Amino acid sequence: MKSGAIRRLAVGLAVTVAAGALGVAVPGQAQAADSSCEGRKVRTFPFATGTVEVYKRGGYVCAITLPKRPGVRQHMRIYLRAYALQPVEDVGRYKYRAGPVRVHAGQRKVWIKAAVGRGKYDTEGFIRL
Repeated sequence: MKSGAIRRLAVGLAVTVAAGALGVAVPGQAQAADSSCEGRKVRTFPFATGTVEVYKRGGYVCAITLPKRPGVRQHMRIYLRAYALQPVEDVGRYKYRAGPVRVHAGQRKVWIKAAVGRGKYDTEGFIRL
């Protein structure tokens, strides 16, 4: 083969690999942009300054806190505890969300607490999802 043919073959192969990589990467990134929890959304808990979204997949429970006014750095918190296990918490000053936090709950009940600014949410005990 001539060097021009080899170059065209290499360029064609590079374009094909790049297109395949983009096709695989885009669906996962689209989900990550919406939320960072995997699985199906099982509950949404709205409160005065935000929302808690809860997802389940394969015995795991995942939760995130979303503010009503995204883009403004403010205090946010998400707390998730499965019955008889240690809690998992994410607290800080965020612009877009707190979390995700994830626990392996199996069939256990969970306790969820969240906050955005001065607004708070608490299940006030363990609930079944």
